[in-house]
Formats: sequence, structure tokens, C-alpha cells
Amino acid sequence: MDQVFKALADQTRRRLLDRLHEHAGQTLGELCEHIDMTRQSVTQHLGVLEAANLVSTVRRGREKLHYLNPVPLHEVQERWIDKFERPRLRALSALRQRAEEAMTDKPNFVYVIYIRSTPEKVWDALTDADLTAAYWGHSNVSDWRPGSRWEHRRTDGSGIADVIGTVVESDRPARLVTTWAAPEDEGQEDKCTRVTYDIQPHADIVRLTVTHEDLPDEAALSDAASGWSAVLSNLKSLIETGSPLPQEPWLMPGR
Repeated sequence: MDQVFKALADQTRRRLLDRLHEHAGQTLGELCEHIDMTRQSVTQHLGVLEAANLVSTVRRGREKLHYLNPVPLHEVQERWIDKFERPRLRALSALRQRAEEAMTDKPNFVYVIYIRSTPEKVWDALTDADLTAAYWGHSNVSDWRPGSRWEHRRTDGSGIADVIGTVVESDRPARLVTTWAAPEDEGQEDKCTRVTYDIQPHADIVRLTVTHEDLPDEAALSDAASGWSAVLSNLKSLIETGSPLPQEPWLMPGR
């Protein structure tokens, strides 16, 4: 309990807990975006919170995701708040737990592909408007800075964007994270999905891992599975041979 009170005594650590309360499962980079201090300092504060068991972490590939652990706070409530408040607090705690569990029920899709290339060329293939038009049928358009808008525009000259979103992380040539939404759903966070591109070199090849999170249902998961496999196969062909596949793979019957 001493560690809990020590952790809560610092304003920055309370802000970190507030951030995790608003959005669970954030990386160190995401947490640093809203804290005016170095990554090393934020890491040290997170270490104090982890030691107090106020923050728990889960590894996902190269990332460490951070989650608020409300149990120590609940123990403080039970020890120092009037016993007649306990039933109400327990009901609220149970409601919150069910809500957090419901958030994790959304399906995710992960696709890994190996490409004979360099990380820089793979990054450019994902972000260059002309290159994406060549193998995706749409142009990805943005300045690719964190916080910037990006658009997945048709290549028919109409300028229509079928997907829009925000650049969450941009670390060329290793990692790119964006939100995805239909244009009519812009600004509605509950209708956004999230796509992460992790680019890892190994000698003369690159492992590209695409993670599509917070898909709304199993039908969307099925669409993502077929869509990403087609698009990334076309990307691989363009990089390794100079040309995309001779037919658009997403039009193949029986996908």
C-alpha cells in the first residue's frame, strides 16, 4: 500500500493513469505524446506505477502495451471509505470490468509476409501515392506525420477517398500506425479500426507484419483476411519484380 500512495503522490503518474483509464493498451510512444517529458522519464514513472501494481503490461511483438490495474485503488476504497458505500462501489467496479471485457471482444487480424527488399522500399511502397496506386487500386495520401490525416483515394481521378484516418505513429522505416474509418464515420472513435505496419529487416529480406485491430465483427474480420492477403501479395510482386500481379488478386472468384 505504501507503493500505491507513493505512486499516486506524483501528478505525472496520475496523468498517466488518467490516460490509461481513457484508452487501455497504450504503448510508451502513445503515452509520451501527451506528456511533456522525455521517453526515459515517462518510462521511469511507468516503472513506479508497475511496482505499485497500478499498471500491468502485455507484450505484443516489439511493443509493450500498458493497462490500468484498478485492484489496488479498489483496495484503498474498501479500507478507507465508509462500509455503506461498498455495495455501490462493487457494482460500479463490476460494470467497469464488463465494459473493459466487451472492448477486448472485437476481433483482430494479423498478416505476416516476407519480401526481398529493404525496409525503406517497403515503407515507400506503403506510403507513396503513386506506388500504392500501382498495386492497391487506391493512392495512400498524407504527409505521414503523427496527428496528420491520411486518405485512401480512388485512382479514377475523382479524388474520392473510400477510407480516411489519422496517423498515430510514424517511425520510418520501422513502424507506421494509422486509424481507419469510412468518410461518413470520421470523428467517431467507436467506428474506427486501427492498422499497424511493423517492418523488420533480416539480411536481404524484410518481414512485414500488418495488424488490423478493433474490427467490428466476424464479417469484417473475414473481409480483412481476404483483402490484406490480396493487397500484400500484390505489393510483394511489385517490389520484387517491378510489376504487380497480372490480374487484381482481390477480384479472384472464391476469395
